[in-house]
Amino acid sequence: MDSEGLWKYTQPMPRESHFSPELFAFLRQLKRHNNRDWFQIHKTRYEQSVRDPFLNFIRDFQPQLQKISPHFIVDPRPSGGSLLRIYKDLRFRPDAPPYKTMAAARFPHSAFKRTVAPGFYLHLEPGKCFLGGGLWHPDPQTRSRIRDAIVGNPSQWKKATSSKAFKTNCTLGGDLLKRLPPALEDHPFAHDLKRKDFIMYTSFPDTQVCAPDFLSRVSTICRASGPFMEFLTRALDLPWASGDKVPLREVASVESLQLG
Repeated sequence: MDSEGLWKYTQPMPRESHFSPELFAFLRQLKRHNNRDWFQIHKTRYEQSVRDPFLNFIRDFQPQLQKISPHFIVDPRPSGGSLLRIYKDLRFRPDAPPYKTMAAARFPHSAFKRTVAPGFYLHLEPGKCFLGGGLWHPDPQTRSRIRDAIVGNPSQWKKATSSKAFKTNCTLGGDLLKRLPPALEDHPFAHDLKRKDFIMYTSFPDTQVCAPDFLSRVSTICRASGPFMEFLTRALDLPWASGDKVPLREVASVESLQLG
């Protein structure tokens, strides 16, 4: 670990950029020509400038994130993996533009298919690039469990969100409740207890996304947010470290799904 308590990786980072300005040029043009005819003509360009570079990034990011926690999914497959499809779901909006004008990947906790779980999300869009992590719009029961964990272990929450590494690399965001129960109004973390979302994010200029050290930058942010993500994960009784066991109720849930 370094002086900030962050892990130092022995595996060297790639020296060449994963992404080029062509990614953003393609997405800008897609926004102006968001129709099937234009996309089919330029599909090869999409694959070469957007899809394939992102898949290579995901492949190289996989060992970095799994050293923080092996329970997060980083899947470089072109279909069914971490990279989100560029095609919109038009079942309920058949007249909407058919393509997303951004590229994104999600890296969820392995429990995400059976319960609410935290995850990371990388979003690339001209002028709107960011990395996010945590719980976005969790249900009331999940929010209550996180609040109970903050009240029950305020020192751990402070450590997770107030360290120099976290404050340098991450910003807490999301919506807030208008008020708290009277008993919690004077709590030292009353502002955090009002959160509807428990998320952190970091924004990037397009030029930084195209820099050779972007993977290193993203990995540094994930390391800095590790204690925050661990707090959320453990508050929901989900495994974090390699030796953590899945709670019995999680095993029962999985078995019931399989038997069903």
